[in-house]
Amino acid sequence: MTKPSSDYSEATESGERRRNRRLSPRISRLTEVPQGAMVELPGRGSAYVVDLAGPAADSPTILLLHGMATTAMLNWFPSLRELNELYRVVLFDQRWHGHGIRSERFDLDDLADDAIAVAEVLGLDRPVLAGYSMGGVIAQLAAHRHPDKVGGIVLAATTYRFQETRRERAFHKTWGLLAASFADTALRRTELHKQKLPVLPQASWPVGRMDRWAMAEMRSTSGWALAQALAVLGNFDATEWLSTLKVPTAVVITTRDRALPVYRQLEMAKMIPGAEIFLAKAGHAACALEADVFVPVFLEACQSVVGRL
Repeated sequence: MTKPSSDYSEATESGERRRNRRLSPRISRLTEVPQGAMVELPGRGSAYVVDLAGPAADSPTILLLHGMATTAMLNWFPSLRELNELYRVVLFDQRWHGHGIRSERFDLDDLADDAIAVAEVLGLDRPVLAGYSMGGVIAQLAAHRHPDKVGGIVLAATTYRFQETRRERAFHKTWGLLAASFADTALRRTELHKQKLPVLPQASWPVGRMDRWAMAEMRSTSGWALAQALAVLGNFDATEWLSTLKVPTAVVITTRDRALPVYRQLEMAKMIPGAEIFLAKAGHAACALEADVFVPVFLEACQSVVGRL
């Protein structure tokens, strides 16, 4: 297991800005991404799903859950090659994101149930759910709501609650009221945005222009949808039930995270019985912008959970 470090302040602001100006080398060197398909989830809707067969027929399955304001492929693309050498890998666009389900409301319980629905449609037996940021919230909820259908969880750059300080409570209360005031407009605009998307995301781009692909992925999610998602996500709090989770768990803490406090990530890990902790010396967007740091640690975390199944 990656050893803890007490120094969380090694990165300077200028260094962060330099890293954030460019995509990870893992993305910039490639010119195509795995192609998926629209999959109907009975009674729920259609979502864009990518299913990558593992090295063997009985390879364990990792079901990847992406963060807010991104898509499954944009979030996880830098990790796919290494993951797929060991596991069957499944990823999909979640509700109101990319080519995900559009519904009358954005509800976290629905997103958790969607993950289980994807597993059932594909015939996955107790997959490991690996979630990044918002995806980590969904992984927690899925393990809580469906403990018999989840083999284990890997939580990366995520938290168990968003409101603790006075400033956080004030922000989320204000944002929630604002989002509620234009909820109907957001629903209409989100639906119109989806209608303008291509049937499937484009999978190949000219050499050296993967930045175009990344921008297309980012633009596939409506800003109106993100406003509603942020309002709902801000109310998430797993304090009452987090300690009841029984599945094997690994927590990847992004130790230079400016979006989610490191101490709260650590609190979450300590509240889950038997959770193993892994440290990635990177910021909140490590999955894409600091993949060379994040991916090896994430692989260790996945191996830790799979080894305990």
